[in-house]
Order: sequence, then structure tokens, then C-alpha cells
Amino acid sequence: MPQGMIYKALSGYYYVETEEGQTVQCRARGIFKKRGQSPLVGDRVVFSETENGEGTVDELLPRTTELIRPPVANASLAVLVFSIIRPELNLQLLDKFLVHIEHTGLETLIVFTKLDAMEASEERERIEADVTAARALYSSIGYETALVSSKRGDGIPELQARLKDRVGVFAGQSGVGKSSLVNALVPGLTLETNEISEKLGRGKHTTRHVELVRLEGGGCVADTPGFSQLDFGELGIEEIGSCFKEFRELAGGCKFRGCTHVHEPDCAVKEALEQGAVAASRYEHYVSFMTEWRENRRRY
Repeated sequence: MPQGMIYKALSGYYYVETEEGQTVQCRARGIFKKRGQSPLVGDRVVFSETENGEGTVDELLPRTTELIRPPVANASLAVLVFSIIRPELNLQLLDKFLVHIEHTGLETLIVFTKLDAMEASEERERIEADVTAARALYSSIGYETALVSSKRGDGIPELQARLKDRVGVFAGQSGVGKSSLVNALVPGLTLETNEISEKLGRGKHTTRHVELVRLEGGGCVADTPGFSQLDFGELGIEEIGSCFKEFRELAGGCKFRGCTHVHEPDCAVKEALEQGAVAASRYEHYVSFMTEWRENRRRY
């Protein structure tokens, strides 16, 4: 039976690209629903063709990775897209995205967008200082960062090289410029974009479905719907501490096994915090996430 990859999911249809480069519009077999499974964009599948020229997804081949939000399979690089202006840089939300990505085990690239808008802003010095500090913080933890302008093309060649021969997934809140970034990466592509609401300070959801876009020179990227909330219960995350990279490396030095790094004595993470080796903002966000996680567990 033929095989292919799902490159788009829309309105109950899965668009499968065959090994010969053709597209077959497919429905999924009912067996997936009974099993509690759902095909995802990025899935390698076995399908069969039907008499009307469409097809049926019959089998999902083993996944290497799986993201729940955005729903993408077999990605190898998560590109977390955050704007430095309109909407303002939100490091708490960035840390929540990083928890999600660390939980799935994907490699991460943090991309700060709208460099051109920052340079035109009356608050340029403040924004530039905030961005410089953020890049220094996340680089010290071990994350790769980049600063780009989709309008001018700054940083785009480097991002194209980073994505070459890989399946990358763009994720971030609405209005940060994910679709503009994909348009800049693929000349001639015209994904819908929207201006930021000056009143609300955030963007509209211009991308309404997940779709893989082929890049010149190999590789592809998933442009995904933007969102501003992530729920730890929805993501199936059962342990927050190990999803903070620097905490994970320190945890072996804690007195108690399974230390939550909140109330326990002789905690290596809290000691590192007092010594300035762990950023106060990261620890504050961690405590906030722990509170949210516990409340969700009680609720469910």
C-alpha cells in the first residue's frame, strides 16, 4: 500500500503528499477514533486510494516526536517566535513554551522578531536593553537565540540554514509574526498576516490550521495557529522541575529525592538562586507554574 506524509489537516481532511510528490485528499479510518488516536500534520502514514480519487488514512507509522499544542508529529526543531514589540516581549509565556518543548524533547531555537519595529520605536533603548538581557539569559541556560526582521530580511538566511533538511515547527502567541516569518523564508509565499490591534496590543489568529510549508534547499516548517495560553494538564506534563533545563542539571545536588525546589531545605536550586546562578525571573515563573499545575490537578 502507498505511503506518504500528512502536510495539512483541515476540516476533517488530511492532505497526504506521496513519495512521488502527488497530493491525495484523505479521510481517517474510524478505527483511529476508537483507539483514541488522531493523525497529525507531519505523520508518516499508510493510505489507500478510493474510487472517487480521494483516499483513506489506514495506518500511522511510528513517530519520533509529538507535540500536542501545536499538534505536529515528527518535528525535530521547535522555533519559538516572540516579538520584541507589539505584542511586548512576554518572558513568562516564553518559559511556559519552553516547559512544553523540554517535555517533548525537541531541540529549541528562540527567535525574537520585529527588529525593524523596535528600531523605529521611541522606546528603542529600553526595548533593546530588555532584548539583550533576554538573549543573554537564555543563551546562558543553553538555548540558541536569533533576532530577525521579516520585513527587511535580517537574520532570514541564517534561519533558512538552520531549518535546512529538518521539520521545524513555529510556535508562539498571536501577532508575533509567525506567518510573516514563513513568508520571508519562502519567496513567493503569501500566507495571510494581520496588523496588531493597537487597542488590545495583540494580533488576530490569521493561521487557522496547521500546515507544512516546503523550504527551498530542503526541509519544511509548520506555520501554526497562535495562542496565548498553555495548560499543563492539557499537555500531559506531570513534572515541572525537569522541564527547566538549569534546574534539571542542579537537581542531583538536592538533599531530597524528588525535591520540588520550593519548600525543601538543602535545595541545590534555591542555593543557586541565592548565589545568582539561577535567574530570579526563571525561578518566579517556575513557582507560578507549580501553583497552576497543583490547582489543575485538584480540579481534575
